[in-house]
Amino acid sequence: MKLLEGKTALITGAARGIGKAVAMKFASEGANIAFTDLVLNDEMAAGLEATRKEIEALGVTCRAYAGNAADFGETEKVVNQIKEDFGTIDVLVNNAGITKDGLMLRMTEQQWDAVLNVNLKSAFNFIHACAPIMLRQRGGSIINMSSVVGVHGNAGQCNYSASKAGMIGLAKSIAQELGPKGIRANAVAPGFIETAMTAQLPEDIRKGWMQKIPLRRGGQVEDIANVCLFLASDMSSYVSGQVIQIDGGMNM
Repeated sequence: MKLLEGKTALITGAARGIGKAVAMKFASEGANIAFTDLVLNDEMAAGLEATRKEIEALGVTCRAYAGNAADFGETEKVVNQIKEDFGTIDVLVNNAGITKDGLMLRMTEQQWDAVLNVNLKSAFNFIHACAPIMLRQRGGSIINMSSVVGVHGNAGQCNYSASKAGMIGLAKSIAQELGPKGIRANAVAPGFIETAMTAQLPEDIRKGWMQKIPLRRGGQVEDIANVCLFLASDMSSYVSGQVIQIDGGMNM
């Protein structure tokens, strides 16, 4: 039997990148998938549909939902629709996120608010909407996508670091609040992961990163997906309130 057979997983920001890898991994282990992403133009809409087809090809039910994860009311409507479409939500992965980097003294209020709203408030929105469903089921797994910079900080990313540190505090608090009802909450903290975004970095910066990593390589999106699979499955039934750094040993 597959690890997530019969379960429904909701992943935010999953049309591409790490979120997509998590959705694909969950689907390969039998989970039905509901995923969300922001759609602002035809190209983004096409990407949403393309990802849905890829996931569905793995033999599971998959539905894509366009929406702004940072909007509380919109999130409530999306989650209600997912509950109606699937009947249950067993796993929630709060993955939606953006960056708007800059030094503190040059950072605008708009840059700060945008990152905190998308990266942290979205997780509050989805947990708030999904928790009643999981409480009625007396079980569920919530996974917050944090970052090593949420653990250790990073110059030039005070907004991003603060949002990702918040994801850790949120997961730990939810683990305490909802644990008595059988709901687990954890955070994963990726390090340097090979994505379209990191591929655009100058070569000298990439080499600098690699020298800090004992494994001497960047991580793959599958590395993140594998840890999320563990946390979503019953293999981690006694794991809650934890932060798992996936960074090749960079921050021991």
